[in-house]
Amino acid sequence: MTLEQLLIFVEVAERQHLTQAANALSLTPSAVSSAIRVLENRYGIPLFNRVGRRIETSEAGRIFLTEARSTLASARAAELTLSELGGLKRGALNIQASQTIASYWLPELMVRFHQKYPQIALTLTVGNTQQVAQAVVDGAADLGFIEGTIDEPALVVETVDEDRIVAVVGPGHPWANGQRLEPADLRSGKWIMREQGSGTRSAFEEMLEAIGVDVSGLHIALTLPSNEAVRSAVMSGPFVTVVSELVVASHLQAGLLCKANIELPLRSFYLLHHKARYKTKASLALQEMIQRRHDEI
Repeated sequence: MTLEQLLIFVEVAERQHLTQAANALSLTPSAVSSAIRVLENRYGIPLFNRVGRRIETSEAGRIFLTEARSTLASARAAELTLSELGGLKRGALNIQASQTIASYWLPELMVRFHQKYPQIALTLTVGNTQQVAQAVVDGAADLGFIEGTIDEPALVVETVDEDRIVAVVGPGHPWANGQRLEPADLRSGKWIMREQGSGTRSAFEEMLEAIGVDVSGLHIALTLPSNEAVRSAVMSGPFVTVVSELVVASHLQAGLLCKANIELPLRSFYLLHHKARYKTKASLALQEMIQRRHDEI
């Protein structure tokens, strides 16, 4: 049974007239008659009674008419759903991002995206770089945003922005006076670090390697699981840490933290998507919005 056969049956049943149904469907009366006959013969039940030159719906036809209308309505709803999904009138976009990006870089973009596409449901999950990459590999996320580098053949990795990493201390720390620090001076600090797998820690370790400092030579006093915990701990004692400038901008302005005077290179923010999976219209729209923002800067 096809949707076309159902549509023909409904048109004939509602009009009780083959020719009128054929005109409404832009078909010939013989084509309409043939479609009805195929249904009746296949299932062995008359859907219409032929009374002289008239036809009228049989008892079986009246019962079937309710089901046929319901099926056609469901088909129209399914077609509308696909149309709306293609037109970004509805849908969902699952995003995973590492902490700095999720807390300080993505929110403005998500607000702008929602304002433009209010019927697209946005879901943001936070994880470290390794967790985000795995979520995109597994299909749990349509897009991922990370701060660290990864090596995953299944993913496409695109640079979407740059971020400045800064070393910060409390106002009473000896490094708060602005004195220029050399790479060797870093070994004398008491460090608070993010956990292994975080983008910030990975980026800092790469920076240390580039300036000839072995991370194993640092005095790591605490390892904490979030930017906010690291920031609070540094304000509470004689510690130093490295974080995105986005994380501490307001605290630096208020004098609650101070930059240590050591120049660290910029790091990149990366977008991840799966090489083999279909890219939804919603994910493409967000990527286009990111590119436009980058071009405006």
